[in-house]
Amino acid sequence: MTIQICTVGGYEEVGKNMTAIKVDDEVVIIDMGLYLDAYVKYTEDEDVVDMSSSALMKIGAIPDTAPIKDWKKKVLAIIPTHAHLDHVGAIPYLGKNFNAPVFCTPFTGEILSRICKDEKITLKNEIKILNVNSTYKVSEKIKIEFVNMTHSTPQTVMAVIHTPYGKIVYGNDFKFDDRPVLGKKPAYDRLKRLNEDGEVICLIVDCTRAADERKTPSEQVARDMLRDVMLGCDSEGKAIIVTTFSSHIARLKSIVDFGKKLKRKIVFLGRSLSKYVGAAEAIGIVNFSNDVKIVGFKKKIKKQLKEIQKDPSKYLIVCTGHQGEAKSVLSRIATGEFDFKLGKEDHVIFSCTIIPTPLNYANRKILEDNIKKKGVRLFKEIHVSGHAAREDLRDLINMVKPKHIIPAHGDLTMKTALVELAEDIGYNVGETIHMMRDGQMRKFE
Repeated sequence: MTIQICTVGGYEEVGKNMTAIKVDDEVVIIDMGLYLDAYVKYTEDEDVVDMSSSALMKIGAIPDTAPIKDWKKKVLAIIPTHAHLDHVGAIPYLGKNFNAPVFCTPFTGEILSRICKDEKITLKNEIKILNVNSTYKVSEKIKIEFVNMTHSTPQTVMAVIHTPYGKIVYGNDFKFDDRPVLGKKPAYDRLKRLNEDGEVICLIVDCTRAADERKTPSEQVARDMLRDVMLGCDSEGKAIIVTTFSSHIARLKSIVDFGKKLKRKIVFLGRSLSKYVGAAEAIGIVNFSNDVKIVGFKKKIKKQLKEIQKDPSKYLIVCTGHQGEAKSVLSRIATGEFDFKLGKEDHVIFSCTIIPTPLNYANRKILEDNIKKKGVRLFKEIHVSGHAAREDLRDLINMVKPKHIIPAHGDLTMKTALVELAEDIGYNVGETIHMMRDGQMRKFE
């Protein structure tokens, strides 16, 4: 009677998340994500043709599954907890190695299908939809539960793995937002009741913001910040460009709302925006198409920008490029590749933060330097995080009362901050809180 956890990926970096949980002789995998730095560098080379799982694994773009090679035939389920690429993006490449269905929320399932279509990949794994606050019996020994959570993309869940020996709670990527712009509040009551019918053996938890000594502000705060910039700064006669996470549908809703108040024509430019907004509309989360023109492909984007250039003050441009990605719409505007000229005191708004990787920091600096040369007004960090800060993490631990804790989704500094918090609460390093690296095992008997 044993439970084994393999921290396959996401335990030394921000990204490439993948965790395997073995209950006696049955296995479930939670998350299967990309490491975007490595993936972007690799795919930027136009001559790259080898997109096999072995090639992507070799360059560190997807998790290395060698530590669980003996578990492959025992996998019963793959469970991405939300639609971000660092949690779902490796399924098209690795899913075929496991004869198991994918269990996910409707939005995550729609995004996964669209990723496979874009990449011209046929996913062999069946996608089974499980709504938030629902359960599914995978086998006699394993039941999965999706607990509703708030994050920076819709229908994010904490996954609870119920076993005869206790529960494993996977809380990777969440925040406690009592005033979400879209969706419901976190299911606090359910978290508090998890220990009622058997103990929580282990909590695997996001540590990205563990050093931030506060509670993460609500998405309503980001909405207020956007209102102050978009409606409170004089933009008459000027272009307004906003860039944010394509998957952040709540943030996009706020941008659209304020664009309508400005009485501007709203245009979304970029493939990832088209993908995520299309998915959200397909399952009825939003209906932007009534108010927004959505343009996904390069030729059409260039044509649209030529039209906007005739009178930029009539438009609100929402485009890709928040991390400074070289092929994004904003980067191509800044370098002059697209025939759209930024003018003096035009507004460029970054409604985002930089995802903490070296490539992102470098790309954003290049982009910002190019933009500043145009004399624009630059608004940065019009944003609140989608990740739990230190005091949210304290509340989660106190609610769930796990016997053991494993920090996830972070580097050594981030994991150390969570360890320090857990020690304050009463956990002991090596005994009840465990610092894990990629590919390691932890057994609970």
